[in-house]
Amino acid sequence: MKKIKIFKFLLPFVAVVLFIIGLAEIVPAQSSESVHLTLGNPSNAGTFNLNNYLLVKPQYVIGYNCGTGRANWVSWQLNSSWLGSTSRQDNFRADTTLPSGCYQVQSTDFSGSGFDRGHMTPSGDRTSSVNNNSATFLMSNMIAQAPDNNQGIWANLEEYARTLVGQGKELYIISGGYGMGGTGSNGRFYTIANGRVQVPNRTWKIIVVLDTPGSALAGVTNSTRVIAVNIPNIQGVRTANWRNYRVSVDSLESLTGYNFLSQVSTSIQSVIEARIDNL
Repeated sequence: MKKIKIFKFLLPFVAVVLFIIGLAEIVPAQSSESVHLTLGNPSNAGTFNLNNYLLVKPQYVIGYNCGTGRANWVSWQLNSSWLGSTSRQDNFRADTTLPSGCYQVQSTDFSGSGFDRGHMTPSGDRTSSVNNNSATFLMSNMIAQAPDNNQGIWANLEEYARTLVGQGKELYIISGGYGMGGTGSNGRFYTIANGRVQVPNRTWKIIVVLDTPGSALAGVTNSTRVIAVNIPNIQGVRTANWRNYRVSVDSLESLTGYNFLSQVSTSIQSVIEARIDNL
């Protein structure tokens, strides 16, 4: 009789567990298996930490920080298959896939702030279809970027990256911002959107250039070109040359605390991460 009573007592709990398991099968956790993470997950982002939250999109992957209202980093692959003739969609909008308890930055939150809604994965890198281009206008893909930075030096580097693709290269790109406090067209600010969005002090980008598209990790060698830049998030850099802001990946790791290119063999990492691009 005691066993029967215990079973009756536990039955509701067993039912709850089975229900949860069923939900897990219906709504699986976001998979980290993505072509955009071929070279690694810089902050080991996952789905348990709101300040290091993994958002996997078909077009790119984000390590998102709900505390700062922006991405810690965004990573994406770029080759000729992502490029086409689709026009810029300009449909800025909140990312409704952010987890509960995370503020969804709105398309109007940057209005009047003096900062651009600065793409990490550029619209110009996703012109193969309307859906792919539209995905770049999610606000989770934006940081508060000084207009001169976003529209000048940053845009020039984005365009240069696409010229490399036109030369038959395949790129793996990671970008983000770090620090707090930038200078936009209205002056210096540390946050915007009533404190919900932190303004980064610097914008950085890493571009790994593969000579053979489709080679993935096997295509990364000691001679692989890696372009890394660290640019101040300020006015006055519109006409500056991005080449003057080239740094080593090692220096960006020290500044951000992230582990870039972690899937590359450590022996190759030690060579390509220490080198500063000079082409």
